[in-house]
Amino acid sequence: MLFKRKIYQHLLNWKKESDGQTALLVQGARRIGKSTVVEEFAKQEYESYILIDFSNVKPEVLVLFQDMTDLNYFFLQLQLLYKVNLKERQSLIIFDEVQLCPQARQAIKHLVADHRYDYMETGSLISIRKNTKNILIPSEEESVNMYPMDYEEFLWALGDEVTTPLLRECFLKKIPLGEAAHRKQMQQFRLYMLIGGMPQAVESYLRTNNFSKVDKVKRNILRLYENDFRKIDISGRASKLFEAIPSELSKNTLRYQVSKVLEKQRANDIREIFADLQDSMTVLGSFHVNDPGVGMSLNMDIDRFKMFLCDTGLFATLAFKDRDFTENVIYEKLFHNKLATNLGYMYENIVAQILCAKGDSLFYHTFPSETSNHTNEIDFVIARKNKICPIEVKSSGYKQHASLDRFRNKYRDRIWMSYVIYTKGYQQAEGVEYVPVYMTQFL
Repeated sequence: MLFKRKIYQHLLNWKKESDGQTALLVQGARRIGKSTVVEEFAKQEYESYILIDFSNVKPEVLVLFQDMTDLNYFFLQLQLLYKVNLKERQSLIIFDEVQLCPQARQAIKHLVADHRYDYMETGSLISIRKNTKNILIPSEEESVNMYPMDYEEFLWALGDEVTTPLLRECFLKKIPLGEAAHRKQMQQFRLYMLIGGMPQAVESYLRTNNFSKVDKVKRNILRLYENDFRKIDISGRASKLFEAIPSELSKNTLRYQVSKVLEKQRANDIREIFADLQDSMTVLGSFHVNDPGVGMSLNMDIDRFKMFLCDTGLFATLAFKDRDFTENVIYEKLFHNKLATNLGYMYENIVAQILCAKGDSLFYHTFPSETSNHTNEIDFVIARKNKICPIEVKSSGYKQHASLDRFRNKYRDRIWMSYVIYTKGYQQAEGVEYVPVYMTQFL
């Protein structure tokens, strides 16, 4: 099933502005729909195209990339092997899963300079050092990150193109929804949290309307990820760190406690593995910022971090992985917000997912209380208008926020806006905006 994706417009912009002067690398986690959207773009925007899938490629194709000195021969052989007639400046060549053929990625420099055709690449685990250490990364390559379907794209898949523009208008004009409309939006958003934005999971839901079928799809994706982790880290540590993300978040600790997951290991022992997990784009890392300000990347502590999943639907399945499948009753209770467990960590994960897809780097901040042994924590800090916005996430309508108040008092000159993201309707009070979680996309 083909879904409408926002990245398509980015591809159109690249084609128009680049005019063949650069190749475009679309990178993201596996199974988020990269190949599908790129091939659909090729069908709609070019007269012909060739898609070379390096995960299933003929040996005679791979041989061509060993010697790129004669491009006339290279293009002739490609056309014969794929039975496609390439047309100058009107055809696209796609390198799918390009990380599996480093020589193809390196060849981009010469292919772009030749300027006969346009080039796009897709890749997962694209920055893993073992896939790039022996090649020259082409400067002629642009890149764009692709993420799982966001809430608006999910609604598009359900046939709803009206809701998001109306929600955006309400947010911009500071108009709260009526109680009935808010309840409907929360129920719809919880559905999105449970299914997630992996196209296969969304397709399964639309086709079967069965949470167990959707869960099976997500478990297959998680197994695929775990197989990838074993390839990049034969020790198994990457897989253990990944699987422990829900449990670590549910503990409500001030950082990911590596030593609780890997015996006798600390954060500085797994820096390379953590970098690999982030490069795979299956994991979103949020770093502690020691001095929250506009230049937060200059003040982050690389050994104090939290980890989130790229997709909250996968997170829901991973969190209940103690059974062979997540029973429909669990999904139903989660959907109706009646499961007897603290779901705060799921709301934190969805906020992290939304912010990251919007282009925000993820940071959080902790600081000691001046009057007690309590440590204050701000879940996320983002930069806006040369200032910062602290964000506190709540899985309920609970409006108290002592840590946020202390943060606002401590850094009042740096703050543009303060947010509480929660499950009730939009409100403003005493310099704080209370934003329903489904409006996070508009921050």
